[in-house]
Amino acid sequence: MPLHPDGYTFVLSDEVTRTPVRYSNRYGIEIAADLYLPKTFDDALTHPAIVVGPPHGGIKEQGPGVYAQELARRGFVAIGFDPSYNGESSGHPRHITSPEIFAEDFSAGVDYLGTLPYVDRERIGAIGICGSGGFALSAASVDPRIKAVATSAMYDISGVKRDGWQGTGTSADRRQTLSDAAAQRWADADAGEPALSPTFPSEIPDGLDPITSEFFEYYVTDRGHHPRSIGGFTLTSEPAHINFGALRHVADIAPRPVLLITGDRAHSKWFSDDVFIEAAEPKELVVVPGARHIDLYDSPDLIPFDKLDEFFTTNLARQLTAVA
Repeated sequence: MPLHPDGYTFVLSDEVTRTPVRYSNRYGIEIAADLYLPKTFDDALTHPAIVVGPPHGGIKEQGPGVYAQELARRGFVAIGFDPSYNGESSGHPRHITSPEIFAEDFSAGVDYLGTLPYVDRERIGAIGICGSGGFALSAASVDPRIKAVATSAMYDISGVKRDGWQGTGTSADRRQTLSDAAAQRWADADAGEPALSPTFPSEIPDGLDPITSEFFEYYVTDRGHHPRSIGGFTLTSEPAHINFGALRHVADIAPRPVLLITGDRAHSKWFSDDVFIEAAEPKELVVVPGARHIDLYDSPDLIPFDKLDEFFTTNLARQLTAVA
């Protein structure tokens, strides 16, 4: 069905409240987010909290809201946010993608949650969906305030021209991509504005490969379409992801726990498999039977919310205390 009257791709549960909030990251960019609380919430106590990031190209009205709402139903304080330069967050030029800034957006979410009198600063976790999975892990590797981190359908945004999306980009691919980006910088300088990669069309064309078809199924159809989720980013953003490289410091998250969720039908599964090998204990890999990549964006019957609840309840465990 089309967007709901409130502008979201999912129905707001009658068990939670949703409040638009704004806060700044360390770059001075204003982040637009939604704060979800259970209606039975007791603000006289301090509670665990979770910050949820969207798929690369996604916004808070899509997957992050699905996750944040369900976690709020289960008693957590949760926020879903728009990344810098995208959605309703500020930053110019629009539609930049930056691995450093997108990781910073998670830490900014922690900053905000920690200012709420009913949030325990020692009990804050993070979830990254799709591309945000890598950004959440990057944030956690340098921000020990993130006490537990989970990813869902994690996607490798830093790769170069992957053959079959399996991480086989070569050094020649990397050099060619950087050469193309350098030429694009001249083109942008001459034009006076940055060019974007292709955005999602209004209709799904014929002849798409299976992976592209899957993304179009979510972002182009009524299932997940939103006018602020266009799919395109500035072409000159790509070198930043290449230079950022793989998750070299994921082992530094230990001894804080990592939960990686993927689907057995997800074309992105290889990345969660690889990161699971690189991560240090405590860690866990959950493979959801029958789940494709996009199914872990918004399908409550496939997203393992019981597992996420258990993971954060266990790893953000602490006796509830009264607000001073």
